[in-house]
Amino acid sequence: MKRMVLGFSFCLSLAACGGGPREYSRASFNGPLQCAPYARAKTGVALYGAAASWWRGASGKYRRTQSPAQGEILVFRSTGRLPSGHVSVVRSTVSSRKILVEHANWEPGRIDRSVPVIDVSRNNDWSLVRVYWAPIKNLGSRAYPTYGFIVPRDIDDIARLQETPDHAM
Repeated sequence: MKRMVLGFSFCLSLAACGGGPREYSRASFNGPLQCAPYARAKTGVALYGAAASWWRGASGKYRRTQSPAQGEILVFRSTGRLPSGHVSVVRSTVSSRKILVEHANWEPGRIDRSVPVIDVSRNNDWSLVRVYWAPIKNLGSRAYPTYGFIVPRDIDDIARLQETPDHAM
């Protein structure tokens, strides 16, 4: 019986290795590169913990808004797909419903820049978004709930941070 259990365990471990290079498990999002430390390094905010907790943590420290601007931090809510939430830094505003962001670990282990994010909320308040997914070279099919944007600093500070190299993390 013990041999059968060990053999079955061995087969399961081999099966776990069989995924192709573009197949991600939820565990792959827990590697050394994470969105929160990346956003903190790019913006200089003094917020810590799970990305979704940043919205509450910003209360009384940073201004929060429902409309995007360069250098602001988009905070994603915690969901089944994003148990810790997610944060992205706005690079530019394209239109009232489209921004370009940079973020770490949306695609596991990568830093992505100039990533399209589209507001799909009914009230154009950025409470629900779709994000470009590089493996399919298109917007992802899922919509993600967000809290809004944290304004990290004044415009002069943001301009200086744009010149900061990524290795500042």
